[in-house]
Amino acid sequence: MMRKLMNLHRSQKGITGLETAIILIAFVVVAAVFAYTVLSAGLFATQKSQEAVYSGLQETQSTMEIRGDVIAYKGDSNIASSIGKVEFVVTNALKNGESIDLTPPYELVSGALTATGDSNPTQIAYSDVNVAIANAAWTLSWIGKNDGDNLLDNSEKAVITVWLHTYDGAVWAAGANPPFLAANNVDTYHTFDLEVKPARGAVLVVERTTPAGLDTVNNLH
Repeated sequence: MMRKLMNLHRSQKGITGLETAIILIAFVVVAAVFAYTVLSAGLFATQKSQEAVYSGLQETQSTMEIRGDVIAYKGDSNIASSIGKVEFVVTNALKNGESIDLTPPYELVSGALTATGDSNPTQIAYSDVNVAIANAAWTLSWIGKNDGDNLLDNSEKAVITVWLHTYDGAVWAAGANPPFLAANNVDTYHTFDLEVKPARGAVLVVERTTPAGLDTVNNLH
């Protein structure tokens, strides 16, 4: 009986030191891979968060605001005495904000509205219940000091004039749609939207309604 027990004991195999080491190494490798994965995911999330923050800062630093009132000018009988153009002044919203490219698609040559042929990074969209124009016709001028380029810098005031109909320096015409309104007129009690969309930065939305009667110059406040 004693011999059988001794033989049984000899036939059982225990866990050797080498096997224990292999198991420990496997645990360490798995833990290292898991830690690397977690660390990589954390770094990726942090990077994306930083990119989102920087993008938001850039958007904020390239923001315009209206300074003063919005003025609408009535056209002549060729456009049914409706609004021919809308004018407003914009400035950089932040004291140390980034310059905003306001290269206009049109200019006045001897008083006549003429396409510049230049690409305009900033588009102005017009919309009302009847028509939508993604890139309306507009011109640029300045009041006060400016450095002579088309960049809206700090402390500069740019005058944006959106032309709803074309003008040859003497008389108005309906103009082709787009970029003009063609047969769509802006008459009394007419609500419209203008969206100033710079290449980078927040969109400036101007929503106004014309009064009950149109004067030559109309302050839409």
